Amino acid sequence: MELPFEFLNYTSYGWVNLASYVIGIFFIAYILLRMLRAILKKFINKSSDEMRVDPTKYTFLSNALGFIIYTIALIVIFLTIDELKTLGVTLFAGAGIIAAIIGFASQAAFSNIVSGIFIVIFQPFRVGDIVKISSSYSGVVEDITLRHTVIRDFENKRLVIPNSVISAETIHNFNIVDEKVCNHIFYGISYDSDIDLAIKIIQQEAMKHRHFIDQRSDEDKARKVSPVVVRLIDFGESSINLRASVWTEDPMKGFELKCDINKSIKERFDREGIEIPFPYRTIVYKEAKKKES
Repeated sequence: MELPFEFLNYTSYGWVNLASYVIGIFFIAYILLRMLRAILKKFINKSSDEMRVDPTKYTFLSNALGFIIYTIALIVIFLTIDELKTLGVTLFAGAGIIAAIIGFASQAAFSNIVSGIFIVIFQPFRVGDIVKISSSYSGVVEDITLRHTVIRDFENKRLVIPNSVISAETIHNFNIVDEKVCNHIFYGISYDSDIDLAIKIIQQEAMKHRHFIDQRSDEDKARKVSPVVVRLIDFGESSINLRASVWTEDPMKGFELKCDINKSIKERFDREGIEIPFPYRTIVYKEAKKKES
């Protein structure tokens, strides 16, 4: 590629001015980059502390910022110097085509990076949080990167979910504000069982468990509301359905409490004569019916 004639025959005075101008642009870019990196580092460190993530995972952002600032500075130099404008337009036109091809090829990766940045900014979950992604995945957040999020499910398997996918789903976070959870536990008793006795047994067994916590307000205590509220939900085909509301410090302890008191309540029901019914079915065989006729 031939350079413009005026550029080749530039005077010494012109070269000094040109060099001073270029150095000045890059110096401004350097100062701006230092300021932006300081702000970005402070933001990333704060976000990483809150999300319990290693801040070195996001050094990519700092490096990418440097590339963007210096690229803009180079474009400004080429487009503001008349002697370089023709050359710059030709170079950046070719570079634009290459960038478009690369951008199209890396669209999915770029989408994951942008989604990762949004996760850093808005913090819908942190490392160590128990989450449920839509109705498909649930577990403990183990790692968050710019590309993907790693979730350890309750079978100790790792789910590697791209950030663009996880950002588009509904996220159930059990730890984001308050880790305490109200566990709803359902029981069905027969129509001829003593309802008050069944409720009393459920309350006693729930309050005996080591993970049970009392979440009553002062007003509830003054009204002598039970720490475990058991309500009659509806009438089923063969059972009266009860629901107990039992509080625990976190979902994991809640799961353990459910399993333990299910066993203890079944044992108490058997001893106290509370029946847990099961449906009865009457089956009629057509051939046998014809023979009887």
